[in-house]
Amino acid sequence: MSSVTPNIESVMHEERVFPPPLEFAQQAHIKSLEEYEKLRAEAAAQPEEFWERMAEELDWFRRWETVLEWTPPHAKWFVGGQLNVSYNCLDRHLAGARRNKAAIIWEGEPGEVRTLTYAQLHREVCRFANVLKGAGIETGDRVALYMPLIPELAIAMLACARIGATHNVVFGGFSADALKDRINDSGCKLVVTADGGFRRGSEIKLKPAVDEALKQTPTVTGCIVVRRTGTDVHMEAGRDFWWHELMATADAQCAAEELDSEHPLYILYTSGTTGKPKGILHTTAGYLLQAHLTTKWIFDLKEEDIYWCTADIGWVTGHSYVVYGPLSNGATVLMYEGAPNHPEPDRFWQLIERHGVNIFYTAPTAIRAFIKWGEHWPLKHDLSSLRLLGSVGEPINPEAWMWYREIIGKGRCPIVDTWWQTETGAIMISPLPGATPTKPGSATLPLPGIEVDVMTKEGVSVGANEGGYLVIKRPWPSMLRTIWGDDERYRQQYWSEIEGVYFAGDGARRDADGYLWIMGRVDDVINVSGHRLGTAEIESALVSHPSVAEAAVVARPDELKGSGIVAFVTLEGQHAASDAL
Repeated sequence: MSSVTPNIESVMHEERVFPPPLEFAQQAHIKSLEEYEKLRAEAAAQPEEFWERMAEELDWFRRWETVLEWTPPHAKWFVGGQLNVSYNCLDRHLAGARRNKAAIIWEGEPGEVRTLTYAQLHREVCRFANVLKGAGIETGDRVALYMPLIPELAIAMLACARIGATHNVVFGGFSADALKDRINDSGCKLVVTADGGFRRGSEIKLKPAVDEALKQTPTVTGCIVVRRTGTDVHMEAGRDFWWHELMATADAQCAAEELDSEHPLYILYTSGTTGKPKGILHTTAGYLLQAHLTTKWIFDLKEEDIYWCTADIGWVTGHSYVVYGPLSNGATVLMYEGAPNHPEPDRFWQLIERHGVNIFYTAPTAIRAFIKWGEHWPLKHDLSSLRLLGSVGEPINPEAWMWYREIIGKGRCPIVDTWWQTETGAIMISPLPGATPTKPGSATLPLPGIEVDVMTKEGVSVGANEGGYLVIKRPWPSMLRTIWGDDERYRQQYWSEIEGVYFAGDGARRDADGYLWIMGRVDDVINVSGHRLGTAEIESALVSHPSVAEAAVVARPDELKGSGIVAFVTLEGQHAASDAL
């Protein structure tokens, strides 16, 4: 007889409920809980017909023949269809008024501002797509992008998508070793980087890390470098080329490749419980569809909105909700390069006031930092342009939720607390701001077409207010297709813990109203500021120091970051402990 896994205990009790503001609901894409329930019931009764209807929102070169081929645990969506993500984010907006609408408003940390209209962004993307072709990049090749948060990163992603190259964005804060591992695991042929970027008033050097990584990356044939900081960097003849020099002679016309629905769009690495990063593979049609729909529904995008998601593009939130979701909807996206507290702790509020931001999507870690710095900073600024607030990356505690609502939203902006993962590709559980009554700390209800449950390890659904494991019971379009180069790990990690369902690795409970409360990770990945960091990678970095013999790390509660990291270190015999070390 198998032993029964004890349920996860829940200690949170929250009873406050906030209905959607009436004026907001009247103008929303989804206007009532009844409308949400109708959509959800349609999707549950006829899931393939539901997703087929939703897919009409995208532009297709060739219509699909089969909505879903499901051979557990592998899904293929919109089989036989052909489309292009870059075309859906750019070309389809050029025929009408959006042509001269701002696509990206970018502000650098030093304060410079650049604006790219949809027509200008299209031209830059076509040019860089031709640069990629000139560098020998073909459909199916992998390209690593290791860059600061600058428009060129979005341009490079869209250019890769345009020609069918699979991009692999590596967060600019990662080390040369982490970059090398990700390049080698995915077999990248080209690296696109910058001399550096700016953070808290200092230059963050990127090119030296690339130079170090490329000593051990046999598949890489070239490196393209954006001049951002103007600092002197090593440029290896025959391998390294300046972005601006290549772009100056590139043709501004490049047709979008007609790609199969399941063509690999990107690989994004996320920390794994065994330490080796996992290359999460997302494909074209299903991923774009859900990024597009969730952006429209959850952020209730309107034509005139200025939308700001503060995530770095190096994380999945930046892929789905800085680049692909907003641009496929024809939105105006604000991008900001630097830190929220440089030069003062009101930089974000300055940005919102200066650019008239309407939709603001950030992480609980940032919100807790704002609380710590004091409400006098946001109160100095006119934040009346805001109409919707969002939270992402980790569960938000009710106290932070209430502060966000009252101090930033002035009690009039709905809050969308979103649950999803790198693996899910798009938001899965979230309020719809014009329809869902919200509870501080709850991600509320699954979106239409998403079937979730809370189970014991034995696969038994738990009762109301009992803790358990969050699972997804039915395939969804934006789901990961595999772990790059390791399909067995994909099966083991996500589909073997509880038979027949996707195991999210998060604890959860469902209350008497069916609302979901996320209780955090159940594995040994440490979530710091909404970023999942594998213990093995941190330990590996510590041991790389010449004075360190052994290292082990554990999480500890941190009021600001959610979790902090405590390291236990054994030094090499001849080295003494010191504050500097």
